[in-house]
Amino acid sequence: MVQLVRNGVSQRSAASQFGVSLNTVQRWLRRAADAPLEQVDWSDQTPGASESPKRCDAKLEDRVLAIRKTLKEDSSLGEYGAQAIHQEMQQRGLQRIPSLRTIGRILERRGALDGRRRVRRQAPPPGWYLLDLAARRVELDSFDIVEGLVIEGGQEVVVLNGMSLFGGLCCSWPEANMTAIFTVQALLEHWRQQGLPAYVKFDNDTVFQGAHQWPDSFGRVTRMCLSLGVTPVFAPPLQSGFQADIEAFNGRWQEKVWKRFHFHTLADVKRQSRLFVTAHRKKNAERIEDAPRRRSFPKDWTLNLQAPLTGRVVYVRKTNEAGCVCVLGHTWEASKLWCHRLVRVDVDLTAREVRIYALRRREPANHTLLATHEYVPPTKRFHE
Repeated sequence: MVQLVRNGVSQRSAASQFGVSLNTVQRWLRRAADAPLEQVDWSDQTPGASESPKRCDAKLEDRVLAIRKTLKEDSSLGEYGAQAIHQEMQQRGLQRIPSLRTIGRILERRGALDGRRRVRRQAPPPGWYLLDLAARRVELDSFDIVEGLVIEGGQEVVVLNGMSLFGGLCCSWPEANMTAIFTVQALLEHWRQQGLPAYVKFDNDTVFQGAHQWPDSFGRVTRMCLSLGVTPVFAPPLQSGFQADIEAFNGRWQEKVWKRFHFHTLADVKRQSRLFVTAHRKKNAERIEDAPRRRSFPKDWTLNLQAPLTGRVVYVRKTNEAGCVCVLGHTWEASKLWCHRLVRVDVDLTAREVRIYALRRREPANHTLLATHEYVPPTKRFHE
């Protein structure tokens, strides 16, 4: 187009020959000017000005940086941020004083900020603390207890909630009080209908774990899970993220069931909770179907709390300042190089040993074996 116009063809004729608008021809003519065609930059350029016309000139930016340097070295208060620079420019009586936000932009643009931006790393996959769970080969059910609910008139309500990790399969049992005996019955009822997961996760409540005042205590719920081949997993105290799935469902249950209605009796709470669970499962039907398969509940199984303990119990814990971890009333050495960090403690009741693995959120697939210890499971009769 430019060559045609330079050869004497009109701009409109050149535009017609190339099937473009007159403005396009004129734009390329302005780009070429009088320069030889081989020296013209024909590459695409972003529209608009390369710099904002309202941007501060270089002299003003240099003055801001000079004042910052002076304040940093000589200020008695030791402050040299945007606020301090703005006040210093006012005290000097300068005519051109940028706003606080503009001073902040100047400092950022010229690389004069001392603060470091927070680095947000990618979250580990769900169930990252167990390799086969993180790979979605098996399913995990989480259970938790909601307390502190009171019906008008003084009737207390305690709710046992459950949620599967991948399928989103929920369950809920409101009761007047929660015991280990009822928890066992509720879990058996749920698993008979839905099938057995590979893992079940709890917090460290005595209802789930058993008594804390004695060492080597395996409670009723733990023994029931072991007898069915379901591995109990106990989340670490005061560590965020490990109970996020079930805690989110606890909040949803309270928001959609407890706070929406005025209940007069416990039976009313149970009725509304059943409706919510049914609707929740219907909504998540495809997700439940796509979850890892569950094992069928054994037909000839009976609960025997006095049977010898076999299987595996998993505790996710944090080591102390000496690199040791406390589990089952015992202190086990993990590694002196692994202090105040997460570990997974596998109590293998069949092999009679305790294996301690290092856990890293940054490297969720790296579970380094730190230590192995001998362990003798308790043989005392379980008090029913």
